[in-house]
Amino acid sequence: MTRPAAPAGAPDPLAVVAPRYGTGSLADVLPSALAVLGVPGATDPLGLAEALAGVRRIAVLLVDGLGWYQIPTAAPYAPTLAGLAATAGRPLTSGFPSTTPTSLVTLGTGAAPGAHGVLGFTVRVPGSDRVLNHIEWAADPAPLRWQPVRTQLERARAAGVAVTVVSRPEFGGSGLTVAANRGGDYRGAAGVDALAEEMLAALAAGAGPTLVSGYHPDLDRHGHLTGVDSMPWRHAAAEVDGLLARLVDGLPADAALLVTADHGQLDVPAGHRFDLDTDPRLRAGVRVVSGEPRVRYLHVAPGATDDVVGAWSTVLGAAARVRTRDEVVADGWFGPVPEEHLSRIGDVVVICNDTYAVMATRSEKPLASRLVAYHGADTAAEMTIPLLVVRG
Repeated sequence: MTRPAAPAGAPDPLAVVAPRYGTGSLADVLPSALAVLGVPGATDPLGLAEALAGVRRIAVLLVDGLGWYQIPTAAPYAPTLAGLAATAGRPLTSGFPSTTPTSLVTLGTGAAPGAHGVLGFTVRVPGSDRVLNHIEWAADPAPLRWQPVRTQLERARAAGVAVTVVSRPEFGGSGLTVAANRGGDYRGAAGVDALAEEMLAALAAGAGPTLVSGYHPDLDRHGHLTGVDSMPWRHAAAEVDGLLARLVDGLPADAALLVTADHGQLDVPAGHRFDLDTDPRLRAGVRVVSGEPRVRYLHVAPGATDDVVGAWSTVLGAAARVRTRDEVVADGWFGPVPEEHLSRIGDVVVICNDTYAVMATRSEKPLASRLVAYHGADTAAEMTIPLLVVRG
């Protein structure tokens, strides 16, 4: 098991980090890019306009699982990445929870999770006991109803910007893709070579302002399956490095590349795993469980909130913070949450500390409890992501 190493000057990897919505978060990347491209009304919270003056084409690449704290670990296998981080990089935060569906929609909309409503890896569908897995989401609930916020890609297209999304072919038309990336022309790319080729082709097409959004999932997948700094993870880091080198080398003179991520990762040792499905104290009073192992949403029976908070606090102890939905919302972790999105969050929210996690070995797919690395909570290793900025 690999414990994340803190980059120079960064907080301890297991320290709690709050999302910096509006000043330095994933939600601020596309608004700043649109401001560079001259989209009317776009703001520039990241201050990119001066450094990118004259840029007419922007490619934004999100590398799944490439947390700021993973870059030093990847450096021996990814020299291009390490060099860019040292000379053209700075840390941002993801939103909360630090999980892929939430982050992809946060990037795409430029909004905090509370506003767009994709509030976790899985969430309960209000008015039912159904749990929606956003990764497996097709057309129910309807994406335009479930995620009502206009995307930044729609804003860019309405202003005359040519907009393209490049990702795996199988993700085209999914509920999550529609929620995060509606407004862009979709190009399928099955691997790093195709991803680089399609992103560069879309970036070079036409003469007007252009925005290209790309997504690469493999680093995250290998971290989950075999752990951060495992041999497969190192190979995936080297592939990311080759992708970055191709994109940097192929940038047109009036273009820029922005590289970011959705979250980091940390390994969870066997001795730090609780199982809510085998401990009756953790099931008592709980009707529906959603979220994921590092952040659990508990929807409880009427009147059971205090009992559930007490039981989970006793069983988990220092391994987690067990709080009510009202407390977590009031502290601003999701940004403002409209009334229609509140019940997607559990009555009780369990946020794991350190390298602990809460599994559900019987009620979730078996693989979910057998992974090595996880994310979702609010440690620096999970919440801190890079922004690398490269001009053509």
